[in-house]
Amino acid sequence: MRIMKIKYIGVLAGLLAFVACNEPEDVDLAEEVIVEEVPVAIAGSADFSNYVALGNSLTAGFTDGALFKASQELSMPSILASKFASVGGGGFTQPLTSDNFGGLAAGGARIAGPRLVFGGAGPVPIESLIGPITVSTDIVLNNPAGPFNNMGVPGAKSFHLLAPGYGNLGNVALGLANPYFVRMTGSTPDASVLELALGQAPTFFSLWIGNNDVLGYATTGGDGTNTLTPVTGAPGVGFDGSYGALIASLTASGAKGVVANIPNVTSIPHFTTVPHNPVPLDAATAGAVNGAYAPYNGGIQAALGALAGTGLFTQEEADSRMISFEAGANNAVVIEDESLTDLGAINPAFAALPKIRQATAADLIVLPAASFIGTLAVEGNPLTVNGVAIPLADKWVLLPSEQEEIATATAAYNAIISAAASQAGLALVDANSLLDQLANGGITSGQFTLTSNLVTGSAFSLDGVHPTARGYALLANEFMKAIDATYGSNFEASGNFVNVGDYPTNFSPTLQ
Repeated sequence: MRIMKIKYIGVLAGLLAFVACNEPEDVDLAEEVIVEEVPVAIAGSADFSNYVALGNSLTAGFTDGALFKASQELSMPSILASKFASVGGGGFTQPLTSDNFGGLAAGGARIAGPRLVFGGAGPVPIESLIGPITVSTDIVLNNPAGPFNNMGVPGAKSFHLLAPGYGNLGNVALGLANPYFVRMTGSTPDASVLELALGQAPTFFSLWIGNNDVLGYATTGGDGTNTLTPVTGAPGVGFDGSYGALIASLTASGAKGVVANIPNVTSIPHFTTVPHNPVPLDAATAGAVNGAYAPYNGGIQAALGALAGTGLFTQEEADSRMISFEAGANNAVVIEDESLTDLGAINPAFAALPKIRQATAADLIVLPAASFIGTLAVEGNPLTVNGVAIPLADKWVLLPSEQEEIATATAAYNAIISAAASQAGLALVDANSLLDQLANGGITSGQFTLTSNLVTGSAFSLDGVHPTARGYALLANEFMKAIDATYGSNFEASGNFVNVGDYPTNFSPTLQ
C-alpha cells in the first residue's frame, strides 16, 4: 500500500478548446501535475512496541532552567514515541510534574527553583514578572505512580544510572540521591535507573548519557566542586565501565536502540554569551581603579626583576598579569587563575601577590556571572565591585587549561560511546557534530534556521544549557534519521519527521 502525496496541484482545463485553437493567444496553459508517492511508515528490523528512554535532563525535557509539564510533553523522547506509534509503538508514560511553574519541593520546602522566562532583555526568574508562586511538585507529598517510559533524570551522570538508592528519599539530605529520581522509584526506593528500565522489558531504548560527566565540571568553572568522571574504571566508577554495563544490560534480551554522544559543552550559550570584557568605566573610575591596582602591578614588575634569568617567571606571564582599565565600555574583568605561577612559593617576598589577571577572549565566563559582575562585595562600598576591584572566583570562569581538560574527557567519552554502539549494532546520533553546526552558522530545518545564540537562536532555552522545545524537535529528527540508517525504518521517507516550526521557542509567564 502506498499513500499518494500531491506536491503540485493543477487543473488540465480547456483541453478541447486547446486542440481547436488557431492562435497562440487562445491557448489556456495548464499547470503541471506532479504526484509524489510517499511510502507507508515501516519499522524495519526494530520493534518499537515498548520504548524506554534513559538519560539525564536532555531526555527528561528540562528547559528554561526547570522541568515542568509542558516541557515534558514536548521532550525529545515524547516526540519520538508519537512517531513510533505509526509503526507499532505503544504508550509512553512520563513522570509529569504537577504544574508549569517548574521547581521542586520537599514537604513544602522549596529545593529547586521555578523556570526562567524572557523578561524583554534576557532571562529572568518567572516570579520577577508574576510574583511569588507555590512550587507544587513535592517529592514527599505527591510523587506519580510508574512505571515510566521516560527514565530521564536531570543531573544524572553515567554511573548514577547504575547506583542503588539514587532515588531513595532518605538519601537526598545526605547528597546520595537525586530528588527527580525520587519521584520515579515508588515502592522500590533503592532500585537503580537501569533496574527500573529493564523491569519494563523494553523492545527499543534510547540512551543519551555522559553530558553531566563533563557539564558539571564546566558549569562550576572547573573549581573542583564537581569533578570530571574518570575515563576508565569499574561500573559505577569510570565512564567506560559504567557505559559498557549499561549497553550490555539493555541489549542482553535482544532490544535494539539508539544512543547519542556528548557535545562540546563549551560551545553552548552558557559559556559563549557573557563577554570577557563587559565592564563600562568612565575616566575618573578607571583612574581610581588603576590607582588601587598600582601596588599589585609594581609587585609583579619587582618579581620579574628579582627572578630574571631563572626561567621561573617570564616576561610574557608578567605582562599577562598586569591590570589596567580605561574609559570605555569594554574593559576586561579581573579573574583568579590558579594556573599562574605561585610567586610566593618561589620567593616569600612576593607572597602577597595573588594569582590574578584580566580575562582574555580565550577565557569563558559562565552565564550566571552576567548578574554578578558589577555588583558590590560590600554594600555601599564602590571600591568592592565584583569583577573589577574584586577578582572573579574560579567558579565564574573556564580557563583555557580547564577547557582543554573538558575537550580531552569529551573525546575519550565519545570514543567509548562510538565503540559500544558499533559493537552492539546500535544507531548512533552524532550530537557533537550537531552542536558544532549550531555554533557555526546554524542548521536549517524547513523554513527555520536554528543557531546556538541565546534567546535569538531558537535552539537553546533561557538557561543556556538545555534545548527549547524546537531544539528537542530538531533532535528528534536526528534520532529518527540515525534509526532509519541502522534499522531500515523510513521515518524520513514516509514524511514522519516533525516540522520544527510547530514547536515553541519559549513559554509564556502566564502558563501555569
